[in-house]
Amino acid sequence: MKKGGSKFLIILIIVVVIGLGLFNTYNGLVVTEEKVNQSYADLQTAVQRRADLIPNLVNTVKGYATHEEETLTKITEARSKVTSASNPEELSKANAELTRALGDINVVVEAYPELKANENFIQLQDELAGTENRIAVARKDYNGVVNTFNSQVRRFPTSIFAKILGFSPKDYFEADPGSEKAPTVDFGYIFVKNYLG
Repeated sequence: MKKGGSKFLIILIIVVVIGLGLFNTYNGLVVTEEKVNQSYADLQTAVQRRADLIPNLVNTVKGYATHEEETLTKITEARSKVTSASNPEELSKANAELTRALGDINVVVEAYPELKANENFIQLQDELAGTENRIAVARKDYNGVVNTFNSQVRRFPTSIFAKILGFSPKDYFEADPGSEKAPTVDFGYIFVKNYLG
């Protein structure tokens, strides 16, 4: 084999190896990014489920607490921000605001014993508590997949290919400071305390 042919063969092998590496890296990043997208969709669904319960909660409270317009308005506005959030950062902030607004409703409920005994209200409380758990699980799952993706994107030599191919780290779904204590939307405790104990 001629000397020029050997050089060409070596260059061809190097190009093929780099091409295969790029191909595998690209496919790996695509698969992990799709997992991030799916996990974010699951998180949005959980947060949206809670937001969908809010109109029922507001209407139930409105029926008993007609003078609590400011609290109900805050909850409605916070819900609106959740439904219009377009990325993890916005959704995280909107979710935290909704959580704070829902916490304010405890004060309202304390002033209306007949509201605490309302069956619809008690059922909504149970559904909200279940939804809070779903959100916590979805947040954990999403942040786990984002961690995997971000590690891939930042690891050398994948970081070089990722930059060339347009992949960049994803945002985590951050919990609001102090949110490790879930909001106490536990109207059942108030009901038990006032009516059974």
